[in-house]
Amino acid sequence: MNQKPGFSGNFHSGKCENGYKININVKRKLKQVLSGESEKKFRGENGQMGKVKKSGASLQEQRQSLPLFPVRESIIEQIRGSDTLIFLGETGSGKTTQIPQYVHESGLTRTGMVAVTQPRRIAAISVAQRVAQEKFCQVGEIVGYTVRFEDCSSAATKIRYMTDGSLLREAIRDRLLMAYSTVILDEAHERTVNTDVLFGIVKEAQKLRKESRKPPLKILIMSATMDVDHFSAYFNNCKIIYLEGRMFPVKIRHVKRNDHDYAQTCLITLFDIHRNAPLDHDILIFLTGQEEIDAMAEQVRSIAKSAEFHDSPMKVFPLYSQLPQHRQLEVFKAMPQGVRKVILATNIAETSLTISGIKYVIDSGVVKQKVYNSVTGMDTLKIVKISQAQAWQRTGRAGRESEGFCYRAYTVADFENMNLMTTPEILRSNLATTVLQLLALGIDCMNFDFMDKPSRESLSSAIKLLYELKAITSIEGATLTEAGRKMSQFPLDPRFSKILLEASSYSCLSEMIMIIAVLSGENIFHTSNDKRDQILVAHSKFVSKHGDHLTILNAFREFLNAENPKMWCFKHFLNYRNLMYANEVRKQLMEICKRCNLEESSCGSDFDQVRRCLLVGLFGNIGELQRDQMYLTLSGRQRAKLHPSSALCHKPLADYVVYTDLVATERAYLKFITIVDSEWLHDLPNASKLRRYSTSNNFK
Repeated sequence: MNQKPGFSGNFHSGKCENGYKININVKRKLKQVLSGESEKKFRGENGQMGKVKKSGASLQEQRQSLPLFPVRESIIEQIRGSDTLIFLGETGSGKTTQIPQYVHESGLTRTGMVAVTQPRRIAAISVAQRVAQEKFCQVGEIVGYTVRFEDCSSAATKIRYMTDGSLLREAIRDRLLMAYSTVILDEAHERTVNTDVLFGIVKEAQKLRKESRKPPLKILIMSATMDVDHFSAYFNNCKIIYLEGRMFPVKIRHVKRNDHDYAQTCLITLFDIHRNAPLDHDILIFLTGQEEIDAMAEQVRSIAKSAEFHDSPMKVFPLYSQLPQHRQLEVFKAMPQGVRKVILATNIAETSLTISGIKYVIDSGVVKQKVYNSVTGMDTLKIVKISQAQAWQRTGRAGRESEGFCYRAYTVADFENMNLMTTPEILRSNLATTVLQLLALGIDCMNFDFMDKPSRESLSSAIKLLYELKAITSIEGATLTEAGRKMSQFPLDPRFSKILLEASSYSCLSEMIMIIAVLSGENIFHTSNDKRDQILVAHSKFVSKHGDHLTILNAFREFLNAENPKMWCFKHFLNYRNLMYANEVRKQLMEICKRCNLEESSCGSDFDQVRRCLLVGLFGNIGELQRDQMYLTLSGRQRAKLHPSSALCHKPLADYVVYTDLVATERAYLKFITIVDSEWLHDLPNASKLRRYSTSNNFK
């Protein structure tokens, strides 16, 4: 076996190919791709190996070198002549950046914008920036983007990249989406909850606009991999167009034996490549989550400093959704000559993002997946095997600019036993927000045209929660109350929206907006093993004896009052970017509160009002202390510990706490906890149920 670079030999060799023409039998070829046939290789247009684009090539030359350019006119003709199209485009075809431009250049934006949805904000932002460069404009002019709590578009915008959740919130205000002539649902295979709901929303908007003789709405669905028959059948057996990509040969190697320690396998593989491969060949490793990535990043940096690798410098970049936006964008920066870039990423890097220089992919074969149990109310974070479709997506990251290698930390047999496609998120999520959005659109969720309908139990659980929050009039034939309509205006979990609506009656609207703004973003507290003692001392000044919600409130208040916020954050080991983001969220929540005619108020230092107000929305999240020092959740009857990050850890435990999240990794944990008094629980909507399940005489 011609191993390149000199690898340890614990891998089988193989190739992967996707080299099909535009007018061929798509179904037959797609089934080949997803069936696990590994003796393939990625090819470019007309079956020839693509050429690496020259670094000095102009943006227009790069556009014209893409596989889509020679078939540009036929693509425009197909779009003009069809109401709905599915584009099955190989990675590297340019579909995400080019097809929206073709729609605009063909004149189809005269009656409305092009909306291009992305499952993740980093993809929406980075692709908008690239397309703006190609259109020789600033982001926010012809090309803009809209993500949660951030709108970078204007009246001049014709192509708007946006998260699927942003378009869904627009649909609540305008069910027919009249601002748009074309909606492009990109990365449709990821099947996020919002994307699945959008499938039904845009399908109905298209139908209603046609029936009322309004300007037509075109729907384009795009992906590199999907269950094409399922999608086509859902969209009225619409036409499928296969777009050939510009991919280069990718040699695939599987481990010969599965030792079940994928992280160790990935680490060993990384340094074996680093020892033998040229330094301008960058490496992308797929891992499962923040903790795993941060831990491996620390290991990699430590090993890279050793004498053995003194002459082989590398720069390590983490990439996960919880990372601040500016740090996510760092992965796109070019490295100095002679420095290798190593990216440790979650499945956020599987699609949409093109990171220059990636020559090697190391695929752990696993992903962290959240599964919601509607009976217990618990989100379980499980590390599960990826699907074959995900495996091919990860492999494709190595062949974007030149020949590449993909090292799979799982055997050929493991690959063949994987599911072909990923389970849609809507079948494993809490649907309260989704049901509220559908009701705001006047849609009966029980009869909504889902592509894959969630279980009746999941929908019923969501409806029950909304009824307890007084967002709907009844469980049967649910319609929104006035409070429910106001709740639907907030881009928040309905429980948080309810808290804001009631906060004025507790004289703490200002405080609740701050708390929810911080909870809507990423962690504001820096953590590091290097300066652990210093960090603990710096953070201790914010810690509230009542718990985590008031701790983040203390930190955020002081941040807002700081004369030099950036230096203040540096001194106190707080994340300046995340706090700035929280401040932008705070301002937008205040605007929504004004539209809802909510009276401004502040409780000052009377934190009992804040604690009581939390119960208005989180009444289903009560934990009761047991004799073994574990907490029992009174609604779901789950036993859990306080999360190690809580301000209440290592302190005497209170009899009752309210928590924001119940998550399970190796064990169940309560996250974001605040102490509450037992007498406050008597007036809650579910008080009788809580009394029935309580094991203490304090709440009887």
